[in-house]
Amino acid sequence: MIKNREKLQKFENEIIRNEKVNVLKNFRLVNAMYKEAVSLGIFPMKDALAGLEVDIKIAKVINSVS
Repeated sequence: MIKNREKLQKFENEIIRNEKVNVLKNFRLVNAMYKEAVSLGIFPMKDALAGLEVDIKIAKVINSVS
């Protein structure tokens, strides 16, 4: 259980601030995720527009809320 959320947030921000970006590591991670998606049959998509109607309906509902 987190007792001092503000202290935890400061700690996490400090770690993020001090951590250097490793472009090669990030590229390898994205490449591995892409390969896994291909092996699962998610990529390449058979129909790139599949499900677009649902996304449009959801966007309309979200955008209509004030």
